[in-house]
Amino acid sequence: MRLRHIEVFHAIMQVGTISGAAQVLHISQPAVTKVLQHAELQLGMPLFERVRGKLYPKPEAHRLFVETEKLNRDLQGIRRLAASLKGRAVETIRLVSTPTIAISVLPAAMSAWRRDFPQTRCELATFHTSEIVNALRLGEADLALSLQDPRHPGIVAEPLAQGVMTVIAPAGTWSDADLKLPITPAGLSGELIGHAENDPLGEQVVAACEDVDVSPVFHTVVQTYQIARSLVEAGAGMAVVDPFTAASGGDKVQRRPWAPAIPVQLFLLTASHSPLSHGARELANSIGATARACIQKV
Repeated sequence: MRLRHIEVFHAIMQVGTISGAAQVLHISQPAVTKVLQHAELQLGMPLFERVRGKLYPKPEAHRLFVETEKLNRDLQGIRRLAASLKGRAVETIRLVSTPTIAISVLPAAMSAWRRDFPQTRCELATFHTSEIVNALRLGEADLALSLQDPRHPGIVAEPLAQGVMTVIAPAGTWSDADLKLPITPAGLSGELIGHAENDPLGEQVVAACEDVDVSPVFHTVVQTYQIARSLVEAGAGMAVVDPFTAASGGDKVQRRPWAPAIPVQLFLLTASHSPLSHGARELANSIGATARACIQKV
């Protein structure tokens, strides 16, 4: 018997009439009759005695009812769950991000996504990449954002957007002609704001300087790109940051691409054994679109 057959069969067993079953299932009486006839045809035997418009189950129908009762309950439970998920009433999305992306990309992405998912609960947290991996593996987060691919066997890294490391300086530092050109290690001047020694992108910037015998001196060293940007906005010096942070600086900073170019990718990280829900995937799509639009500003 097909699932539709079981639904109609159970409704008739419960109410005893075609019209009653039609009301319970919210379908027409001819539709109930057609499904019942098809079920009996497949089984090769009648399930009910028809007496004065009422249906009386045969012994075979009672035996079939006992065997299909659990399946019918499961089917109803699946329908209720599907309706709940469709309404997005019970979904909770747990998103973790590195601080840089949480500040530069997430606010606009969340605002756009929330228009289509006004009732979905979303829990946000900021972690460093090593902590993000643990959160995903332990099932404490559904999706995560990082500028690093952790290259972990249990983590799937999906590129969402790509740009290049960018030099930012206080407004008025460079002429309009300079702004059209990349800046090399030799072009760094004044106070320089550096990044912590364990920062992978910061290490690439220092390596690029050393390759051309330039030894930058950092009197100020910060843990996050957002702090570096805030210092630049305040006129405290020049910094090399990711493109998302550079784009979020507004009119208080000027921007020039770093040369030689250092690619920077934004990755969506998920646990390999946990596929994303519809709401989570749409949130990831919104983040990717916002990040790509952000880079175009640089």
